[in-house]
Amino acid sequence: MRIQRILATTAALTCLTALAGCKEGGDRSSPPAGASAASPAGTAAAEGTLAAAQAQLRKFASCEDLATKPDDPRLPARDFPKAGQWSVDEVGVCSDTSETGAIVIAVPKDMKAFQEGYRKYVLDRMAAGDGAYGLFDQVLVGKGFVAFPTRTPTSVKLVRSDLRVLVCNPGGRVPEGYKREKPLVEGCSLTDFVSSEDGSGSPNFEIPQNPDNGGEAKPGQPKNGSLGLPRAGSLAELRKLVGNSLACEKNYSTAPETVAVSSIDYAPVVTGNALDWGVTGRALCGQPAGERRAHDLSWLSTVGDMKKLQAKAKAAQQADLKDDGRLKATTSLLLVGENVAVETNSPSSRFGLYQLQFLYLNCKPGFTAPAGYRLEKAQVDGCVLTNYEPDHPVG
Repeated sequence: MRIQRILATTAALTCLTALAGCKEGGDRSSPPAGASAASPAGTAAAEGTLAAAQAQLRKFASCEDLATKPDDPRLPARDFPKAGQWSVDEVGVCSDTSETGAIVIAVPKDMKAFQEGYRKYVLDRMAAGDGAYGLFDQVLVGKGFVAFPTRTPTSVKLVRSDLRVLVCNPGGRVPEGYKREKPLVEGCSLTDFVSSEDGSGSPNFEIPQNPDNGGEAKPGQPKNGSLGLPRAGSLAELRKLVGNSLACEKNYSTAPETVAVSSIDYAPVVTGNALDWGVTGRALCGQPAGERRAHDLSWLSTVGDMKKLQAKAKAAQQADLKDDGRLKATTSLLLVGENVAVETNSPSSRFGLYQLQFLYLNCKPGFTAPAGYRLEKAQVDGCVLTNYEPDHPVG
């Protein structure tokens, strides 16, 4: 069992990855796999009941039509987990209608015994020659219950809560930006990273980008230097520079209380104390309030430490990407120059800024740009500077 995603091509699901040892396509030749343990962090969840577990799951994913019949067609062909095995007291299954899958729920009486059983099973499978067994299982541990989604996107949604993926294969790694928590037995880990072979799990921020297709440069970093970035000696100069691209001519302020404004439609990249981001001066363009709610907001910054700004922006971008691999629609993109930066979520404004040679800091794993677009080194590993926006077209 190495792939946990199952295509629901019929009304009845016949495989349960991470449970029944199925492979994508319905191969049920593998024996059943196992279970897990309670997370120390815990979830406000089941209290030992299927109904309470369902209520917790439904806060983050679809979990409809909960049933406990052993012949439910949504259960795997092999009826594991079953009551009495590895301290399992109850087993149920619900439908994840949004992802066309199912979630099996096991309620064990003794979570440590459940986790020990799963770890032993993983090690036995590895000893039998399946060295990768358990690397891609989606065994999600909650307080008082364990969830086994049949669809990877379901697992990605559920780890936004306090549910954690149980990994007992010693080769399992938790990439940068994800939690690693201690379970109830040695040799396993609990994490909010959902691993998958097909790339549909959590984004791995350690995967190198390779925009120049190799060469002597470090993977993910173009070997050529910059073609040139804009600079300004002050906020006033920066305001004048971007005047035709942003609403800065009339609606402009450097007052701290105004610069700190954000709205449901406009979210800055730089938050909190700007000095912590390497920013030395900051201004707001646009209308923060008045007869209508805030609109056309963009932020200008002079930057004393560009590396610090990019490092902080990378962490913020990765946190945003972590849930579903996409940035929120209201999140501004950070466009940088040599010693200045602009934050805006307006595609038309960014198009104008690209003409001024500003470049967008992109830290999305696997990003590449087609021929004809700029792609240059960022000051932090894992990011590039570019004027290509595959998810935010600008022209």
